[in-house]
Amino acid sequence: MTYRQQKALRIAGWVFLSLFLLALVGVGFAYIKRESLLKTALERGIRKAKRDYQLDVRIGSAKFTGLTSLAFTDISVVPEKRDSLARIRRVELGVRFWPLLAGKIGLSEMTLENGLIQVVKRDSISNIDFLLHRKRDSTATVSTVSEKTQRTNLADIAEDLIDNILSKIPDDLNVSNLEFRAMDNNDTLSLLTRTALIDNGDVTSTIKLNGNQATWHLTGTADPGDREYDLALYAEGQGGRPKPIEIPYIEKKYNLKIQADTLRAELRDVDRTRGEFRLEGAGSVANLRINHPAIARTDVFVPRAAIDANLFVGENYVGVDSSSTLHLGQVSAHPFVKYTLKPVKIYEVQLHTGAINAQALFNSFPQGLFESLEGMQVAGKLRYDLAFQLDTALPDSVKFESGLTADGFRILKMGQTDFSAINRPFDYTPYEKGKPVRTIRVGPENPDFTPLNQIAPDLRNALLTSEDYNFFTHNGFNEKAFRVSIATNFKEKSFKRGASTVSMQLVKNVFLNRNKTLSRKVEEILIVWLIENEHIVSKERMYEVYLNIIEWGRNVYGIGEAARYYFAKSPANLNLGESIFLAFVVPRPKAALNWFIPGGTLQARGVRGYFRLIGRIMAKRGLTAPDSGAYGFYDVRLREGLRREVAPTDSLSLPDSLMTDPADIDLDEGETGIGNFFRRLFKGRKADEKPTDTEQTTVQPERPDRATGEPAPADTVKTRKQLRQERREQKRREREAQKALEDSNP
Repeated sequence: MTYRQQKALRIAGWVFLSLFLLALVGVGFAYIKRESLLKTALERGIRKAKRDYQLDVRIGSAKFTGLTSLAFTDISVVPEKRDSLARIRRVELGVRFWPLLAGKIGLSEMTLENGLIQVVKRDSISNIDFLLHRKRDSTATVSTVSEKTQRTNLADIAEDLIDNILSKIPDDLNVSNLEFRAMDNNDTLSLLTRTALIDNGDVTSTIKLNGNQATWHLTGTADPGDREYDLALYAEGQGGRPKPIEIPYIEKKYNLKIQADTLRAELRDVDRTRGEFRLEGAGSVANLRINHPAIARTDVFVPRAAIDANLFVGENYVGVDSSSTLHLGQVSAHPFVKYTLKPVKIYEVQLHTGAINAQALFNSFPQGLFESLEGMQVAGKLRYDLAFQLDTALPDSVKFESGLTADGFRILKMGQTDFSAINRPFDYTPYEKGKPVRTIRVGPENPDFTPLNQIAPDLRNALLTSEDYNFFTHNGFNEKAFRVSIATNFKEKSFKRGASTVSMQLVKNVFLNRNKTLSRKVEEILIVWLIENEHIVSKERMYEVYLNIIEWGRNVYGIGEAARYYFAKSPANLNLGESIFLAFVVPRPKAALNWFIPGGTLQARGVRGYFRLIGRIMAKRGLTAPDSGAYGFYDVRLREGLRREVAPTDSLSLPDSLMTDPADIDLDEGETGIGNFFRRLFKGRKADEKPTDTEQTTVQPERPDRATGEPAPADTVKTRKQLRQERREQKRREREAQKALEDSNP
């Protein structure tokens, strides 16, 4: 070693020693002045709470009990003009030394006695309003806020949040009598932690629900230093019998019953790599029971469900990685979820199962969710794949692909419902408002039953053009219609368009209860797939049954009754106009007579445009001859016996919503085809209700009435310019409606 090197080492040594001595002096000074420093820090924190959150924070006493430990007594936190938020009789805290040197506070131990934390809501006011209405600095400029927003990194926020939470969990914990209370007007939920201990990594806790209503236990392991936790929550039974975890407060307030035997949660790793903040963990539930009218009509029981989750947070996105695994009963699936917040919101969802045993899948369906499938025995393998992406800036480019792929799949035994029953004569009972109307025999024994080949081709074609043109070629579903539906509903911010096919409507009417639940819709999709994939029922028979059971008027079911009721004809003798009219009234059949005027002819406004639209589409596809008129509109005449039931002309004009773009129309059930064009027109009006005063407008036909031959009154005659403008507008809307139909039925 040279002389210069030796000299440099000596200088470095003296510098290090000097810094070390200065540090010791600083630590010594801080130790001597620690009480005054603590007082100053507390006063600063109390002022900040008052200034920024309008919180009145009071501390009876605060002092050091060791080098890095403190004790506080009689702590209270009260929001301004609100109920008390927290009261703690005594708490002692020990701070980790090494994180403290880096400016971070991590707890090594904590003892807490006799505390209360409560959230109180009275009408629309609560004692946590301060979290939503933080007082802002009046000197902050818009540009400063904007720049701060632009610099926001979600990964940094997530890392700071999780780090702050985990660092406050001590290695040693001793809590006694800490109550969490929620009060909402007259409803109260109380969770009293009698004891909570972390001792040498072991976690034990006893929690009382609403006094002695139930006793819960939290057990497991905790390693705050390595940030690893494995916890389980279960309820204490009586006489050795298990008791489920449940919260009656939720059932009372939200009509939602939730029970579970054991809840488990595990945190395995927290890391920051390649600009992403990641958490790895797991969760599971045993014997979960759910009951809510929107989910299913009975209890839904799940013996076991679990997830191995890998969560990620990036600069402007959050999500669940595809390496995660969902477990439900005997089957597993890999989900991928990503939500991008900026510069444009993008939603991405994927779910893939790989090839799984078909019987294992059916056995894993939650009990009570799909009643008609329970007990079904199957063979072979199935694979499910879902891919969805929605760019909110380009909703029309939405991607949606969903498919259940079969490999050697076959049904060995039907479940509670035999789906092949509709191949034979059967009884069908329609319901209205949850009550049965009457029983209809679907078969030759019923004189109104009409075989498919005895129904006029014009009727068969008009109805398919309106509802589901590709019925005979698709496999029960129309993915393009699904995509159009998603895009339309997103743009309108409400359910305006659906994508049900004739297959789905048939299954819903014949096999499923009339309760509108989430489980019924999923069950409907599964049954359609089974019928179509296994060819349980032919397309011809499905359409035949559909035409013989759907409602066409007040207590009018099936095409046989409809043809006789409106036109005193058999279904085979219906002409083009009558066929298009019957297709027209399918969306709201009870209002069918409202479209006629005295004399038995159809009113022109809007209805004639529908005839032209459906007729042109049928002609384009070679289903009828081109017609320069209105494709049979003027040939429709109501049977004479019904004409007396037609309301006076001045109360029969149509609301303007008939002339609305199909994309703007709200759907009740979500059907495909041009039938969507008329769903909103009918939505919300009762069957026996005439147009309201606000809907009534005195609109006379542009030519003399064909039934009476009388001209329109002089005071309501429109100028030729007005009529030309109306005709141009109607033609424009017809073109848009035709485009919407072609989008749904390529």
